[in-house]
This record gives sequence, structure tokens and C-alpha cells, in this order.
Amino acid sequence: MTQFSGEGPTLASLGAFPREVYPVGRLDKDSEGLLLITDDKWLNHHLLNPRFGHQRTYYVQLEGIPTPEALKQLQAGVVINVDGKDYKTKPSIAKILDPVPQLPDRNPPIRFRASIPDTWISLTLIEGKNRQVRKMTAAVGFPTLRLVRFSMEKINIAGMQPGEILELDEKTVYHQLGLTGFAKAATSPNSGKGNRRS
Repeated sequence: MTQFSGEGPTLASLGAFPREVYPVGRLDKDSEGLLLITDDKWLNHHLLNPRFGHQRTYYVQLEGIPTPEALKQLQAGVVINVDGKDYKTKPSIAKILDPVPQLPDRNPPIRFRASIPDTWISLTLIEGKNRQVRKMTAAVGFPTLRLVRFSMEKINIAGMQPGEILELDEKTVYHQLGLTGFAKAATSPNSGKGNRRS
């Protein structure tokens, strides 16, 4: 689970982290991939506030072979349920991944049906509603089997293994997130000493 306490394996299971760090956003228990962990309150606010859209790309294994029409629907935006209300997603970038991404095996593995083909797509969003990717692919008729958050802007998990931690300095993180043109307030409540991805 993408938290430091609770039942089952948590972030604390990965080893010792500096005090006062926390994950920026979450991955649900059925999802995998990039998680940014930081003590930088300004960065956390900027990445989670809907006013400031930033690209996050997911590698998504779908049940079936999506039609060109389904991909166009994902790109244009589809209606999903958010907090009991209809919500049309913002435009996205959706394309079939060929060849399929080389990712570590999932534990536990996804359900497998020999009679039904599957397809990997990349889906790039600028927003992050609860279980949005799963809801979007279901809305166009192709349920999600496996979901991996591959990147946030230019920060990605290429070559990394599950549970692996990479520490990045603030300058690198801000540059790769495209935030170098933004000035943090001089009175920022903390110094943003470091950021980690896992």
C-alpha cells in the first residue's frame, strides 16, 4: 500500500525513509508503478492541485483489442462516474504500445484467459481522478487487466524493479517535472531537501 502504516506491506516495508516524507498521490492496491515520495510541501501542492495539470503516463494492459474508435474516445474524453456524478475526462493521449513494454512480472499475476487477446496501450492524462484509468477503459468497452504508472512528466521508472528506490535532488526533480520556471515562495515551510521515487 502506498502509505507508511496500515495492514499488509506498506512503504515502511521498503526500508528506512527520512522523517516527514510522504507520498505525492497514491496508487490503489491493484496498480503499480511510479510513486514520488517527498518532504516538499510546495511540490506536493502543485502536483495534487487540479489547477496545475501535469502529464502522467500509464501503461495499461487491456482485455481485448481496442478499436481505433475506442482510442479516439479515450483521446477526446469519456464520461465516468466521480463521487456519484457524471464527469467527462479531459483530452488525453492514447496509443497502442508495439512492442509491448518489458515490465517485471506482477505478483500476484493478472487473470489470464487464453481465448481472449489482450493489448497494451499507453494513456497520458493531465488529471488524476479516483480509479480514472480503469473507469475510462471500461467506458469504451475494454476493461483494464494491469495498470502501471510509468511516468510523471519526464520522471519515469524505466529499468527499475518493484520496490526499488532512487533518490533525486530537488533541482533534478523540478527540471524533470517542468517546474523550473516556477519560483517557490521564499517563505516555503520546508526546504525540499530531497525527493524519492519508487
